[in-house]
Amino acid sequence: MSGYRLRNGDVGPVQQSPVTCGSACLTVARMLVNPAFARWITTGEGPRGDAPAGATEAERFAAYEAVVMRRTNRVVGAGGRLNLPWPRALGTPPWGARKELEYGAARQGTTYEVSPLRQRGRQGLRDAHARLVEVVADGAPALLYLGSGVLPRHVTLVLPGDGDRLLDVYDPATGEVTMLDEERFAGRDLRIAGWDVPWIAVQPDGAERVQAFGFSTAMSSASRTSGVSASA
Repeated sequence: MSGYRLRNGDVGPVQQSPVTCGSACLTVARMLVNPAFARWITTGEGPRGDAPAGATEAERFAAYEAVVMRRTNRVVGAGGRLNLPWPRALGTPPWGARKELEYGAARQGTTYEVSPLRQRGRQGLRDAHARLVEVVADGAPALLYLGSGVLPRHVTLVLPGDGDRLLDVYDPATGEVTMLDEERFAGRDLRIAGWDVPWIAVQPDGAERVQAFGFSTAMSSASRTSGVSASA
């Protein structure tokens, strides 16, 4: 889908401010699905009208982080959709991130849901991890909010793994990509950027919008296989 890929052991861009972990994840998600955008970030080729110029990769990444944060936190979000505004000092809200993913930062037609995780027990978290394995794919990543037992404090990007490694996770604090281990996930022992507890997943919902005769419909992965579609 894109010439830009991140897998376990790779190092990607690093967030450029203390509050842009979510914006960094969403910028990387866009790089993974949009080759021209990734080329602009990494090489500067193909100047973009929606971000300030930057002389280096880090400057261009920082510039687009700021663009993303404005969209996710203002009244009108990605896709021109109404959005509950949120203070930038508190980072990226899940509802703003969902719109950003649905309108440009994921494969076209992928729809997302916000899934609370904090109150789930060990088996509930195992089920949540299994659901991520089921719905996360190339071009359809998820955001994982994690933190302490009291508050969510950080955002990461969940990616499909290779082979027996079912899921990878990109940490914008370091740029590192590691395995999203099921046991650590279920045991609230993630050890990512100093945080352990899964709080929220903004994940594909298993349905995709398709345009037909001006209508927007939803089609589940199962119905795509069987040829039966469901109305949005």
